Amino acid sequence: MTELQGASVVLRPTTAEDVPALAAIRATPEVRAWWRGGEDLASEITADLDDPGTHCLTIRHEGRIVGMIQWYAEEEPDYRHAGIDIFLAPTAHGRGLGPDAVRTLARHLVDTLGHHRLVIDPAAANTAAIRAYEKVGFRPVGIMRQYERGPDGTWHDGLLMDLLADELPPRPAG
Repeated sequence: MTELQGASVVLRPTTAEDVPALAAIRATPEVRAWWRGGEDLASEITADLDDPGTHCLTIRHEGRIVGMIQWYAEEEPDYRHAGIDIFLAPTAHGRGLGPDAVRTLARHLVDTLGHHRLVIDPAAANTAAIRAYEKVGFRPVGIMRQYERGPDGTWHDGLLMDLLADELPPRPAG
């Protein structure tokens, strides 16, 4: 894959050169609250790049790196689907860039790779992310209780959301 053009964002395969900027975004308190990790975020992002099951795309807006979106596929024929994860710089929040990036990747996963179902699993308390995914067409499936450990060491709920291919709005004309 080369790059995917959204309405406002460009998604392109993440490279090693992107890692410092992405690690700086992941280190911001607003992102770290939802995307936890250890002390060496650059190594964690590099590990994702090296994982053949994880496909990382850098999100660019107006020539600047504003985040990363990644996807994985469950290829077992009876359970085939793709899952998405995303993080955006706080300066990109509230500008429609998240839904644009998710919609752009979702279109690729459905139209080009033939997935009929997509999933995303934000923290149940991350209302801004949930609203963004709903704008794309994702629907709540249910609460995954005590799904992930928070920075405080306690377990927090996640929200499983999914989107079927025929629920994804068509690409805008033009």
